[in-house]
Amino acid sequence: MVQGIATLGAMLVYKEFIGAIGVVIALLAYAIYFHDIFFRHTKPHAFSWLVWTLLAGIGFAAQVTGGAGAGSWVLGIDAVVCSGIFIVALVRGERGYVWIDWISLALALFSILLWQVTGTPVLSVILLCLIDVLAYVPTFRKSFFKPREESMTAFVLFSLKFILVLLALERYSIATALYPAWIIVLNVGFVGMLWWRRKI
Repeated sequence: MVQGIATLGAMLVYKEFIGAIGVVIALLAYAIYFHDIFFRHTKPHAFSWLVWTLLAGIGFAAQVTGGAGAGSWVLGIDAVVCSGIFIVALVRGERGYVWIDWISLALALFSILLWQVTGTPVLSVILLCLIDVLAYVPTFRKSFFKPREESMTAFVLFSLKFILVLLALERYSIATALYPAWIIVLNVGFVGMLWWRRKI
């Protein structure tokens, strides 16, 4: 019994350590992103970052409710920093909004409203994954034609931090693990697209 408690305690410490590393990588990724906005050519799309701000806040709440523990720390920081990037993007970001950007934003916001009336954590997280795809559309479209106006380094680190989020989860379930896993898939796909477009 005592050994089992000690093992559980060690596991929780390990999870918190991984969660702390994820926080450090998140802060590094955002520092690089802000640097690239102000001193290089990165032009964030405000629509994407508005939705990502809302998603991070909702995802953080869902993970805390689902018992994610240290694995939820990164999303909490994301909610705060994404809001800052959204504000900066209004001034220094992409200005060429097209119809698909507006449609994606409207669908994402509508889906967020649907999330508010869902009664189960699993359905909520599935909706979050759908919303994240819609949020990515404006940034993906812009970056496909202007691949050097996004920070590939920052998005590589964004992928890494969510790998650590998964490792740091204290309780694994669809409600806690699906959303960060889906973000990893989207970020890796986005980085691959940037790399390919810069090569051709």
